[in-house]
Amino acid sequence: MIRARRRFGQHFLHDPGVIARIVAAIDPQPGDRIVEIGPGTGALTAPLLERCGRVEAIEIDRDLVAPLEQRCAGLGELVVHAADVLKFDFRALHAGGRPLRICGNLPYNISTPVLFQLLAARDCLADLHFMLQKEVVLRMAAAPGGRTYGRLTVMLAAACRVEPLFQVGRGAFQPPPAVDSMVVRLVPHPAPPFPIPDPVRFERLVAAAFSARRKTLRNALRRLIGPQGWAETGIDPGRRPETLAPAEFAALAALPAAAADPL
Repeated sequence: MIRARRRFGQHFLHDPGVIARIVAAIDPQPGDRIVEIGPGTGALTAPLLERCGRVEAIEIDRDLVAPLEQRCAGLGELVVHAADVLKFDFRALHAGGRPLRICGNLPYNISTPVLFQLLAARDCLADLHFMLQKEVVLRMAAAPGGRTYGRLTVMLAAACRVEPLFQVGRGAFQPPPAVDSMVVRLVPHPAPPFPIPDPVRFERLVAAAFSARRKTLRNALRRLIGPQGWAETGIDPGRRPETLAPAEFAALAALPAAAADPL
């Protein structure tokens, strides 16, 4: 019997109805380059293999590799990378081939770092389908003005379209997690939805704003934006960070040096 390991944040999906809905949402086709993060016991891996014939899987728990390969034997070509996804090179895996289609049931304790890691390689990706903590998905898709709107929301909006698909109850997993989950689809933008001349500056400015979200923009960004910058963009410095749309953050990050102090 395979036991979930707490240190890896494992909760194995077993509900056939949920698995079928995820596979339908991904809609894998022969020739797709499917990459599954955290295949676990292979509940999703097996039907993906049956649909597209080849899956690459990234699994940190080496004790799961042999049972996974055994379960999927004869269903298609399974390539297992026994590795930590946070150290995995998706660009090297892509290697100029067809865009990767990423999917998986992400451990909740590493979901945000994995998302930012994949954002950095989004030019190699076709789409992403993840099972995540419901709270995280709501943050990803939040509108400006709410408590769930934050750094993750803004950075994702600049990189991809976020589509929450459906909620998944705790009983779909073994062992059941302490929170509800949700499946989400992310599709990288073919072109930036708004100009970001300096992505590094944009990322730093967004991080600075939300590290002090209770402060006004004037106070949160006092070292980054001067009076001329506020005047040039027309953005009221008395507003709070969670009220700004992603494009407004981009406008602030695009200010010339004369209007904004260098980072």
